[in-house]
Amino acid sequence: MNQDNFDQNYELKYPTFTKEMVKDYTILLPTMLPIHFRLFEKALISSGYKTRLLTNCSDNIKQIGLRYVHNDTCYPALLVIGQFIDALDNMSEEERHKTALLITQTGGGCRASNYIYLLRKALVKANYNYVPVISLNATKGLERDRGFKLTLPLVLKLAAAMTYGDMLMYMRNKVISYEINKGDSDKLVTKWVELIGDEFLKNKGTSFKLLKKHIEQIAKDFDDIKINNIVKPKVGIVGEIYIKYSSLGNNDLEKFLIKEGAEVMVPGLYGFLFYCLYNTLYDRKLYKVSKLKVFLFKRVIKLLERRENAMIEAIKKTKYTPMNKFDKTKDYSYGVLSHRTKMGEGWLLTAEMVELVEEGYKNVVCAQPFGCLPNHICGKGVMKKIKNIYKDANIVAIDYDPSATRVNQENRIKLMLAMSRETLDKEVKH
Repeated sequence: MNQDNFDQNYELKYPTFTKEMVKDYTILLPTMLPIHFRLFEKALISSGYKTRLLTNCSDNIKQIGLRYVHNDTCYPALLVIGQFIDALDNMSEEERHKTALLITQTGGGCRASNYIYLLRKALVKANYNYVPVISLNATKGLERDRGFKLTLPLVLKLAAAMTYGDMLMYMRNKVISYEINKGDSDKLVTKWVELIGDEFLKNKGTSFKLLKKHIEQIAKDFDDIKINNIVKPKVGIVGEIYIKYSSLGNNDLEKFLIKEGAEVMVPGLYGFLFYCLYNTLYDRKLYKVSKLKVFLFKRVIKLLERRENAMIEAIKKTKYTPMNKFDKTKDYSYGVLSHRTKMGEGWLLTAEMVELVEEGYKNVVCAQPFGCLPNHICGKGVMKKIKNIYKDANIVAIDYDPSATRVNQENRIKLMLAMSRETLDKEVKH
């Protein structure tokens, strides 16, 4: 390595994203939630940042990740870093010198807080040590880049994007398995993502009045899609946040389940954000968190609940059952796992499993990455307890890692679906 990369104390000097870079640099975003992240991209572009959402999702990503990340490391980190390096490999030298990478940093007990350091280490190993990495976080004490700021207008756009994303994802999940004209749901998603994205570029679409209007129209548009009345197995997907949502991480799990004739439900991103906010309220009792911080978080919860209610009320006007309020969701973990268990996805993972079973999605796939011990404890560790409470719950844990074969994963899911179909057949006969 070039000696110039080190200071007098032999500490590596990483490049930072400066104000001067904003105009010319393109910021790469990893993939996770396809609907949400397309809207997040538009929100960033409208705030003056040149961004590109990565879509490279080939099997080669795993091999690239293994080349630059230790194979005992968290699988999501391996995939995200592999996707970034693959994108850089396919650029010209000139493009690479005008590129930055954006990655979230939670600041919690999860190793995701350290992804940024693993990524920088991988960039040095790949000879891309000149590429700056931006930390997206709202945690005091973590990194701040002079060229990237979470301004209030940007936060409001990101919050609106999350609301629209959850609404579109929920309605798509309700409709897509039953649509008569295949592709209708995805066409609607594309239409709304483009419409809202265009409004973001015009600095619109974030006011509660307009957001409520759009949400009501989204619900109506999906309600108008022609569907059949075929009875299908209902499957819920829970797990570690990246593997739960990312088709790259879970080998296109949603698409596979739909192809196998199931209705699929994936809890929205709102739940994870609420979970993080409520954890701070619970910390007040244990760790004496400041009263001001608790007050501010309660205010944020109220603001989010207003938008959550707007989604629920809009869906109530359709033939579909809306999602629960998170205030109800959080209580589903009672009797199974304490709210003080918050590493990995903690008590949220348990609450979502129980909620899905209660709402008729008795078949649950718990998608878990290799290397995430807390997630395995909060997932596999509670399954027996849940099955003791809900005798008809059909829960299967699927591990995702570089060495796991897709055939074995899909065969286990097919077995779960076969058992579900047997139960449905018996119910129909009776």
